[in-house]
Amino acid sequence: MTTRHVRQNIISLVGLIGCPVLNQSGEEVGHLVDLVARVHGGGEVYPALTGIVVRVGRRRAFLDASAIDRVERRSVTLRTARLDLREFQRREGEVLLHRDILDHQLVDTDEVQVIRAADLYLAQVGDQVRLVGVDVSMQTLLRRLGPKRFRWHPTPDRVIDWAAIESFGADSAEAPAAVKLRETHTALRRLRPAELADVLEGLGRPGRRELLASLDHEVAADALEEMEPHELTALLREVDPAQAAELIARMEPDEAVDALRDLPDDEQALMLAKMPAPTQRELARLLGYPGDEAGGVMTTVLACAKPSETVEEVRRRLVKLAKHQTEIDSVAVLDDEGRLIGDVSAFDLLVNKGGTRLAELIDPDDPPVTLRPDDDLDKVATEMVESRRSSLLVVDDKGRPLGRILSDDVLDALVPGHGRLHFPRLLQ
Repeated sequence: MTTRHVRQNIISLVGLIGCPVLNQSGEEVGHLVDLVARVHGGGEVYPALTGIVVRVGRRRAFLDASAIDRVERRSVTLRTARLDLREFQRREGEVLLHRDILDHQLVDTDEVQVIRAADLYLAQVGDQVRLVGVDVSMQTLLRRLGPKRFRWHPTPDRVIDWAAIESFGADSAEAPAAVKLRETHTALRRLRPAELADVLEGLGRPGRRELLASLDHEVAADALEEMEPHELTALLREVDPAQAAELIARMEPDEAVDALRDLPDDEQALMLAKMPAPTQRELARLLGYPGDEAGGVMTTVLACAKPSETVEEVRRRLVKLAKHQTEIDSVAVLDDEGRLIGDVSAFDLLVNKGGTRLAELIDPDDPPVTLRPDDDLDKVATEMVESRRSSLLVVDDKGRPLGRILSDDVLDALVPGHGRLHFPRLLQ
């Protein structure tokens, strides 16, 4: 699709709209209103045109692609002089390119950015006209604002291959444009949580809601954890409270608490009330700690073991906690009373033989550095640096673990918004 022939023969949608529709004798029979393509569910990387919408007099009619002889940059020519005028009825997967895609939000999955289509480019491929690219350049926007006689000439200064696009469309002729993801092997589902967060932040309200609905709940929750606080708060207010509560409940506890803290008390109470009772109790307990103390930034996701257990036994248990892999970098070793006696890193579990008991990996005379839930963030950061650990455990008065603080949690608390690179968003 990127051959010189295609590039030299691309057709601008912007330039084509309003152009004459001719019969086989070259006589004008109407003007082009829109082009129709099956963008969703057709299984084609480059969707073929399935028809056109034509204005004949004061009436709009649909012509199937089989009636089209050729599409050129400044006109459409039909195969026949006879017109079978029918009202346009949107078939499954079809969109109106001018109405539903031009100037609407799209996702470029190669560059992971939300864009707006300044123009769409078509090309003759074999015996079909196909949608091949999206122009997002400022030059094209200026072309559209200029004299009409120049609009038909493509200005492919910045074109994104349609194969990299996740498109937006409408499900009916009356519905407003909204995100519509390809149903199979959608590229968006291959994005990392931080990249999905960028996409969510770049979308408008309808797009956010549709994208969230298309994602697995766990994937959606992971993406929400990466969003900027004000963007996350806005999103949670946009969706149904029950859906918002479910998403928060699936987030890691410390991230869920951060999300709830940014909501007013009445909204916070509403979200908690819609969560399962165990989750509700856990998050309510964490919310009881101030946000500037150790208890307020810790996660309650803990991996614990007895000193008599072997490395292999612990490894097998960690497999079941795989979804919490970003929250677990060590295993707390507890005595029979549940008190902390050691903290074995994931690296030690990796390099030691499976039959090694955890008691052999800890030094009872050199207990791990711990924090109290009311320690302030300065002390947390100091202890983290001095101990040269990637995480520290928070314990109660009896030395029993309450939670764990990871280094990135400290950084998030001390330098909000430090971590995530925002991909450029063009033509917002």
